[in-house]
Amino acid sequence: MKLHTLQPAEGSTKNRKRIGRGTGSGRGGTSTRGHKGAKSRSGYKTKLGFEGGQMPLQRRVPKFGFKSLNRVEFKPVNLDTLQSLATTYNLESIDMDTMVSHGIASKNDKIKILGGGELSSKVSVTAHSFSASAVAAIEKAGGSVNKI
Repeated sequence: MKLHTLQPAEGSTKNRKRIGRGTGSGRGGTSTRGHKGAKSRSGYKTKLGFEGGQMPLQRRVPKFGFKSLNRVEFKPVNLDTLQSLATTYNLESIDMDTMVSHGIASKNDKIKILGGGELSSKVSVTAHSFSASAVAAIEKAGGSVNKI
């Protein structure tokens, strides 16, 4: 076998359509564009969401509510998750790196500790935000709260 003898597999390649090469080619005349209308002409472009003059979907559907451009989205983590981490891995402090390494959050997440579940271990917790009930439960168990 030599490089000049290599060929693609049978049926894996097709010849491209040669449009506008005369009537004998079968693709002359209107060059597969049909008759008249904007689509048959050169330079045709549609706007995104254009539906041929019909009222487009983004204008038909009612809009309501408000989304702030400056909102901060937190990844919620409950106390029972922290408790299971502390007991499974014998941890005394839980911070961002610990949660990322154990798959609770990704490195770009902002974490908020919520008061769901029970916490019995004395743990020092470091996160971006805490709910009031979470702070009370952590301090009741003898732990400490540190905001990033």
